[in-house]
Amino acid sequence: MPNLRSGGKILVECLLNQGVNTAFGVPGESYLDVLDALYDVQNQLRMIVTRHESGASFAAEAYGKLTGQPGICFVTRGPGAANAAIGVHTARQNSSPMILFVGQIGRDMRDREAFQEVDYRAFFGSVAKWVTEIDNVARIPELVARAFTVALSGRPGPVVVALPEDMLRDLSDVEACTRSVIARAFPDPAAMERAIAAIAAAKNPLVLVGGGGWSDAGRHDLQRFVDTNNLPAAVVFRSQDLLDHRQPAYIGDAGVGMSPHVKQAIRDADLILALNVRLGESATDGWSLLEVPNMAARLVHIHASDAELGKIYQPDIAIQADPNVAAHVLAKRPVIGDWSGWRDQGRQGFKAMQARASVQGAVDMVAISKWLDQHLEDDAILSNGAGNFAVWPSKFLTFSGKRRLLAPQSGAMGAGFPAAMAAKAVDPTRQVVCFAGDGDFQMSLPELGTAAQERLQPILLLLNNGMYGTIRAHQAREYPGRVSGTKIVNPDYVALAKAYGLAAIRVEKTADFAAAFQMVAASATGGLIELIIDAQDITPFGSLDAIKPAKT
Repeated sequence: MPNLRSGGKILVECLLNQGVNTAFGVPGESYLDVLDALYDVQNQLRMIVTRHESGASFAAEAYGKLTGQPGICFVTRGPGAANAAIGVHTARQNSSPMILFVGQIGRDMRDREAFQEVDYRAFFGSVAKWVTEIDNVARIPELVARAFTVALSGRPGPVVVALPEDMLRDLSDVEACTRSVIARAFPDPAAMERAIAAIAAAKNPLVLVGGGGWSDAGRHDLQRFVDTNNLPAAVVFRSQDLLDHRQPAYIGDAGVGMSPHVKQAIRDADLILALNVRLGESATDGWSLLEVPNMAARLVHIHASDAELGKIYQPDIAIQADPNVAAHVLAKRPVIGDWSGWRDQGRQGFKAMQARASVQGAVDMVAISKWLDQHLEDDAILSNGAGNFAVWPSKFLTFSGKRRLLAPQSGAMGAGFPAAMAAKAVDPTRQVVCFAGDGDFQMSLPELGTAAQERLQPILLLLNNGMYGTIRAHQAREYPGRVSGTKIVNPDYVALAKAYGLAAIRVEKTADFAAAFQMVAASATGGLIELIIDAQDITPFGSLDAIKPAKT
């Protein structure tokens, strides 16, 4: 007898065979058969239901970045898909593997502007790596396997799969797909030898690293390569966890709010080894630090995707390779040269930046960040959304090889708290701390309900200055004295968090922070610390240079 199952059940079988044990989503009538199939496998695949589709997609993106396996998200058609688009965009910018499954109208209703009908290929085409719609139940295994392959191959990224509701109810005896095998690009040995020779011949070589798809072994090999050869290294925007900040090779981050010494190092380098980075706007200060398309320095560009090589800057040596494989090859091949003096110059700039004076105001975030750096657990996971407040985890917290950072390179507000929930879903025993601004957090505030219900409860540091601070800073410069649209009237966050059963406390003086953090950290429910920030401190250091790339 044939083993007939519905499309929803076949899809769930495919997910289980791919190793999926966690998914995020908001239920919808357009994929009821999938929800029914999940009922039978609750002990194998946990469906974490969020309060908003943006929260689900942000969490799925962060899950993919943290684990290296595609974060899975389910949303309903039309508005559900539109709400989830922000997570797809973030996954694209972060190079995180993710698969968004979207319920779709019945196949017999197409092209009539049926209720919530959307052409998903057109809608997601510019932000996803691949968009497809499964029209035939028998093709579910084929197309799901391909979705995993695309999400994980080359430069990792998001895939969108639309699921017509009538197709999900169709029956088939097709076998579920097995786990996808992902090919890794190995570097051309001759090109690697040329790259090593070019580095050896350089007076001021600089390593820039970033991107997605890194493994623990890859990060270890990367560290060994720069340490062994006394090479200065910087990370691109929100990639701080790729290198050990305690080691002399690390000179800082080439991202939004780039420190002057990092800018100078990029200008002064006569060779740049760009490893798994895209050399985008933030890494080049609006493409102002390096000439386009041919920079003055020699460029050795190594990337997992051929589409990124020569995309903006034309390399002298171009190598398509998985970053972990490339780092492993480099770590085993010593480069003959001594750049310790050049490296130390950048390192001194990094130490001077970290030692800079405290900010004004009753709550001093420099002092609080330094306290956190000493007291956070060695393998803590940090997350943040977008805003001036993100300067603190990016500039003043030390990432030492075990700590991880989940942050949106897309600049998406609201991403931090769902990312922190995802981290707790991956490992509930690890310490997870989320930095959020008041405007940033209110975009994901309903997810307090998800955190409480699912017991995914991080420590939330909520910086409250009563405004959209980054925009106010730009406004103050461009239109001084004409404040418009950037004021925020906030709720009582402490009372709100307590209403969800979380520990919560307000801090108005720096001296009170340590006790507040220890109280919340000891709570079984996680919790919220509201930090009242001086409204006059619209930029972290009183200068727009800390937050804005150069104009082009």
